[in-house]
Amino acid sequence: EVDLKIHGKEKVVLLGANGSGKSTLLKVLDGLFFPQKGRVQAFGHVLNEKSLNADGFNFAFRQNVGFVFQNSEAQLFSSNVWEEIAFGPLHMNLSEAQVRRRVSDILELFDLKGIQDRPPFKVSEGEKKKVALASVLAINPGVLMLDEPTGGLDPRTQRWLIDILIELGRAGKTLITATHDLEIVEEIADRALVFDEDHRLVADGSPPEILSDKELLLRVNLIDPRYHQHVHEGDHRHRHSHS
Repeated sequence: EVDLKIHGKEKVVLLGANGSGKSTLLKVLDGLFFPQKGRVQAFGHVLNEKSLNADGFNFAFRQNVGFVFQNSEAQLFSSNVWEEIAFGPLHMNLSEAQVRRRVSDILELFDLKGIQDRPPFKVSEGEKKKVALASVLAINPGVLMLDEPTGGLDPRTQRWLIDILIELGRAGKTLITATHDLEIVEEIADRALVFDEDHRLVADGSPPEILSDKELLLRVNLIDPRYHQHVHEGDHRHRHSHS
């Protein structure tokens, strides 16, 4: 019973406690799962097994929509980082020179040249997240979906990731991010969708509007009763709980 529209160039966060259905919804939007009732439409087409079995639409959809899994290892499979990032461009009918140039640019942007010859599953968690995101961005999708992207990251890598998402938003990408990390919401999104633990969409609004509704956040189990929000100079919000 989820009814929503996401428009091009929107920056949306899906908020909800663990188990609220955020990850499942992302996978439905990416055509990895299909609803038993209702329908999903993307770019004017119904998104289902039939449409994704059509070569023309499937190619266009997969080139335009990128997905970064919560567990980066779930999407890393190549023998080294360079090949991982090159996999997508190699299937885009680009010349060898174009592929090499694109991979080189991505490696530079993500500061991954030092590990380009290493197996992607034998690097640090932060580096795995970088490689996973780099391999998706190598195809230059218009829509980027991320599932709990900051989970397990150290503060420096988390800050780097947030800055990358901000720049992607400024570049006109459509960003859909599932998270329960309230600290990052206002930086990466202009719209917040809130799900309760019964998998229902219960709120749709701007990040400041949603984050200031303590009753709502308590009800959907995103905060505890001791939660406080402090607003500092420049309308910067700092949220924490007192023990």
